[in-house]
Amino acid sequence: MTLTDRSTTSTSTQGLAPRIEAALRPLLAGPLPVRLRAWDGSEAGPEGAMLVELRSPQALTRLLWHPGELGAAQAYVTGEIEVHGEIGDALDLVRETVAARSLPPLTPARVARMLPDLVRLARDAGALARPPAPPATQAVIKGRLHSLARDRASISHHYDLSNEFYEFLLDPHMAYSCAFYADGPQMRLEDAQAAKLDLVCRKVGLQEGMRFLDVGCGWGSLSLYAAEHFGAHVTGVTIAAEQKAFIDERIRERGLQDRVQIRLQDYREVHDGPYDAVASLEMGEHVGEKNYDTYAEVLHRNVKPGGYVLVQQMSRFRGHHPGGGPFIEQFIAPDMTMRPVGDTLTFLQGAGFEVRGVHALREHYVWTVEAWHRTLEENWDRAVELLGEEGARVWRLYLVGGAQAFRDNRMGVDQLLLRRTGGPAVVSDPAR
Repeated sequence: MTLTDRSTTSTSTQGLAPRIEAALRPLLAGPLPVRLRAWDGSEAGPEGAMLVELRSPQALTRLLWHPGELGAAQAYVTGEIEVHGEIGDALDLVRETVAARSLPPLTPARVARMLPDLVRLARDAGALARPPAPPATQAVIKGRLHSLARDRASISHHYDLSNEFYEFLLDPHMAYSCAFYADGPQMRLEDAQAAKLDLVCRKVGLQEGMRFLDVGCGWGSLSLYAAEHFGAHVTGVTIAAEQKAFIDERIRERGLQDRVQIRLQDYREVHDGPYDAVASLEMGEHVGEKNYDTYAEVLHRNVKPGGYVLVQQMSRFRGHHPGGGPFIEQFIAPDMTMRPVGDTLTFLQGAGFEVRGVHALREHYVWTVEAWHRTLEENWDRAVELLGEEGARVWRLYLVGGAQAFRDNRMGVDQLLLRRTGGPAVVSDPAR
């Protein structure tokens, strides 16, 4: 999992690195926390600290045009910045430095105060140039926010990446959502995902012959499990064409044509309810703040009175980046929106649901993402073969940063058990 094993080759105190360190001191309110090597071979910063290498002037150009997370991510995924050590340790060091020095947010005003020195440095270093083209892996999404066409493009950017890659990364169920480590973190990922799928089916009370709607069905893990293990008649909807093609093949392989139907359909186009039960696993984050009322209403009208709905969804404290931050929003999940779990419950209650349970799974997502990350690193050459070097570096940064966000309680994930009012009186919920 070490990114490189290259050793320090220069301890020069002349050249670009000392000048870059001097220019960054006002921004960092102190010295560099890392050892910095510039592309001319010069170095600056504390001896023995983690080595960060700027491999080309373009790395500095990106940081000038996009100070902070986005510029650094762009330069990292393109290989213009290299971290000689664990990328997770580097991310932790950034957060620890910001906290220890009480650094304020990186605003345009702060950058502007340092601009003359930075411009002179960039000119002398050959980095004063037009903004480089975005990395090939960065999303370019156009159109009206959360229109049907734009949502399809946003989902396609990430989920239509490559069925072969997701088969390589995920467990055999092809579950791309938080697992349930019922017996603790020592469980195999495949068993923890099966435990999650079983738990969802039991919570919504699935029984033989029931009609079950899987909203945002992914690669079919829940749809297939509900049909095979609970005898449900399942309709799954997705707007990712590669996902539908993958699930249709599994349906044929398993002889489930009479029990599972997958539709290439937006959630707003589902009008054939009410179903006996509904689930939606980590899809609500993609519908947007303004459309969440619509999403909640779709779930409500597509379940029968007295029927259960389970929503598994990520949460995030209020802040400047409800989508997860510049890297996630630009490279992974354009237009995603997360909010505190209480705010999501307010939307769902407003649609007419009774809240029957909130099951926090934050630490389970740490274990889930760490399992995906181990697969990536242990099979790095295969990941590069499937995605290219840049794509593999995007996924490394994504998985390491995601695990840390759940570890540090900057993000959460919950199973929200809901019941449409009406129907028979409740004696106890199905899973109890």
